[in-house]
Amino acid sequence: MRVGTKMRTVVGLVEVTALDQVRRITTAEARRAGAQTPDELLRLMSGREPQPIWRIGLRFAGADPRITLRADAAPDKGTLERLTARLDRLDRASTHGAWTRDVLALIAARPEVRAPDLAASMGRETAPFKRDVRKLKELGLTESLPVGYRISPRGMAVLKFLDKDLSQ
Repeated sequence: MRVGTKMRTVVGLVEVTALDQVRRITTAEARRAGAQTPDELLRLMSGREPQPIWRIGLRFAGADPRITLRADAAPDKGTLERLTARLDRLDRASTHGAWTRDVLALIAARPEVRAPDLAASMGRETAPFKRDVRKLKELGLTESLPVGYRISPRGMAVLKFLDKDLSQ
C-alpha cells in the first residue's frame, strides 16, 4: 500500500492519503476502529502480531469510473475501434480461445442469469468465466447485478458496432 493508491470499493474510489506506523493506540483510535479500548483492539488484531500496526488515512476520491464508461450509449467510432482492438487482444491472449464476443452476446441475451448457469451454457468453469466477465466490466461493457450480469449501454453499442462490422 502506498500514499496516492486508489482502490475501487462499493462506495466508489478511495485514495490512501497517509500511512503511519502506530507506536501507541489511543482510546479514541480504538473506538474509531470499532473497539472500546486499546487492549480490546489489540485482542481483535491478535494473530497479526508481531507485525507493526499501521494507521491508514483514506479519502473518498470519486465515483467508480466504470459507471461513467458503461453509461456511454453512443461512443464515437474511434472509441469503438479501440474497444474492438482491446477485445481482439483479450481473445488472442486467452488460453481457451476467443471468448469476448460470445460472452457479450450471451449476457445481452440472458441478463440476470447466475454466472454458474452462463458458464455451464458455454461449457466453462465458473471461476474463469467470472474472471473474463470482470475484464469486460473493466472496459465498461457489462454490469454486475445482485444475481448475474447485464450488458451496459456501452456494451450494446459495441455489440451493434461488431454486428455492423461483421455484416460488411
